[in-house]
Amino acid sequence: MNFQALFQFLTELNQNNSKEWMDNNRKWYKEVRKDYIAWLDELDLALAAVDNEYFGTPGKKGINRINNNLMFHPQKPIYKDHFGAGLDKAPNTADFYIEIGLGQSMLAGGFWRPDPKTLRSIREAIDYDGEEFKKILNKKSFKDTFGKLVVDETLKNAPKGFSKDHPHVELLRHKTFAVMHPLSLKEILQDDFKEKVISVYMEMLPFRRYLNKAVTV
Repeated sequence: MNFQALFQFLTELNQNNSKEWMDNNRKWYKEVRKDYIAWLDELDLALAAVDNEYFGTPGKKGINRINNNLMFHPQKPIYKDHFGAGLDKAPNTADFYIEIGLGQSMLAGGFWRPDPKTLRSIREAIDYDGEEFKKILNKKSFKDTFGKLVVDETLKNAPKGFSKDHPHVELLRHKTFAVMHPLSLKEILQDDFKEKVISVYMEMLPFRRYLNKAVTV
C-alpha cells in the first residue's frame, strides 16, 4: 500500500472539498480506495492467523464511506479527511477500528456511546467482576499502548441501580468504553506498519473480549 499516495489524495481533497472536485477526480479516488481495500484484505488475513476467534472482515465490508453524514452534522465538510475501517466486525460486538488521515491517525476499539441495553450489560459485567477489567486496564503494556479509556461523556453520579459507594463507580460512570492508540505519519510510512497494527490489535484483544463477553453472555 502506498500510504504516501493516500495522504496526497486526502490533502488535495481537503483543499478542494466539493462534489465537483470529487467528480473530476473520481478515478484517482477509486484507485486509492482500491489500494486501501487490498491492504485491508491482507491485514484481515494476518489478523485471522494470530487470533483464532477473529471474525473475517474483507476490506470492502470493513471500509467506511468517505462522505460525512450531513443529515446529522450539517456543519461538516462533504468529505472526510481520512479513510476509516472496522475489522473483526462480528455483529453486536466491539470492532477494531483503523483511521488513517490528515487530522489524526489511530487504532481504536471498544464501544463508543453504546445503546442503553449494551451499556447496561457492560456495567453489569463490571459490577460482577470489575477487578478482572481493571487488571486489563492497568497492565503496564496496555497502559503504555493506550493510556486510559477514551475520555468522553461520564455521569456525575453512579448510574441508576448502582451504589455511589460501589468499588468500581468511576468505571460505571463512563458512557463510552473504548481505547485509542495514536499513529504518527512516520509509523504509517514504515515498511513494518502492518506488523505494528497487528501488535496493537493483540494488546487490545483482552479488552475487547471482556466487553464482547459482557454484551453477548
